[in-house]
Amino acid sequence: MRDVTDTTRTPLAGTPSLLRAINDRAALELLLANGPLSRTQIGTLTGLSKPTASQLLARLEAAGLVVPVGTTAGGPGPNAQLYQVNPAAGYVAGLDVSTTHVRIGVADITGTTLAEHQVATRGWPAAATVANVGAAVAETVRQAGLAPGSLREIVIGVPGALDPATGRLRYASHLPGWHSPRLVAELEAGLGAPVAIENDVNLAAIAEQAFGAAAGCEDFVLLWAEEGIGAAIVIAGRLHRGFTGGAGEVGYMPVPGAPVVHDVRRKNSGGFQELAGADAVLALAVEHGLGAAGAQEAVALALDTPGAGDTFLGILAERIAVGLASIVSVVDPELLVLSGGVPAAGGERLRALVQESLARIAIPRPEVRCTSVPGSPVLHGALQRALATAREAAFTTH
Repeated sequence: MRDVTDTTRTPLAGTPSLLRAINDRAALELLLANGPLSRTQIGTLTGLSKPTASQLLARLEAAGLVVPVGTTAGGPGPNAQLYQVNPAAGYVAGLDVSTTHVRIGVADITGTTLAEHQVATRGWPAAATVANVGAAVAETVRQAGLAPGSLREIVIGVPGALDPATGRLRYASHLPGWHSPRLVAELEAGLGAPVAIENDVNLAAIAEQAFGAAAGCEDFVLLWAEEGIGAAIVIAGRLHRGFTGGAGEVGYMPVPGAPVVHDVRRKNSGGFQELAGADAVLALAVEHGLGAAGAQEAVALALDTPGAGDTFLGILAERIAVGLASIVSVVDPELLVLSGGVPAAGGERLRALVQESLARIAIPRPEVRCTSVPGSPVLHGALQRALATAREAAFTTH
């Protein structure tokens, strides 16, 4: 990048303060991506002159955004001071909410996870949900060694979608205590930090794009198959949420071989969920003599059961491909990512069967990949989104 403060070259529109802010932000992004750097290295990577790079680092250090972390060694000449983004410049939390538990992670602004904590939610009174979530977050902050009130941003992943027009959580009747029209305001008051609520599958896609199977891909669909079926759609590098936030709620999607859902306000069967949801996977397993406690266990058992297991996996792959065919016919993505407990249990073998089945029934034939995000993709995605917001605030207002 050219030194944008050097006005002897091609003139640029903008005030000196704006140009300094652009350079500062570029340097901070480089430090995040490349680790500790010296003044000379920052100047080389940005195109800034040595005096400008020195002034930049002095500004960032005074603002508490960078800190010195030792010196270079082993090269010619005197050792150079190294700088890194100050981890204490901000802290964030991410939450992965399900019907049985809440996972919480706390990270510093460099993206280093400081603590993770999980609490069971069975037995929580609906009226105490906000208070219980607040207590769980406070415990995670304590485990991270931070003082109360340290968080800059909190992102909560839920199996539903927040309607931007009403502020209510939709597609989430199975989450008691999360349906107040003032949910975000109540959570912010209880947690003491700005709160954003996002669909859990959308957050899994954010994690996949950041450092998983979709890294470097700007047009992809992530299919989540676990207890329920959901999808996340990324177009031109951005999540597509839809007008009411419900894009990707494909569990209700009519597909061949499944009953049509006639009243989505009530819990009933039908749509893609009837073909590939957890209950459907278990029923299919029983038909093929595969006794298991859950859908994931049934898929794992099928991998080790020649004959019946092979047939089961083939039918399951066809069912998944039927739903994917409807999606790719509309979106035509570059890539499909399979995530959630069922695809994870099936691994490469189920992935390959889905790829083959999809090629037989759909004209668009995007590559199908398995998730490569470790642990909870939803929690990782929540932290990634929280970090993006916190960095934007910290790096542009100093």
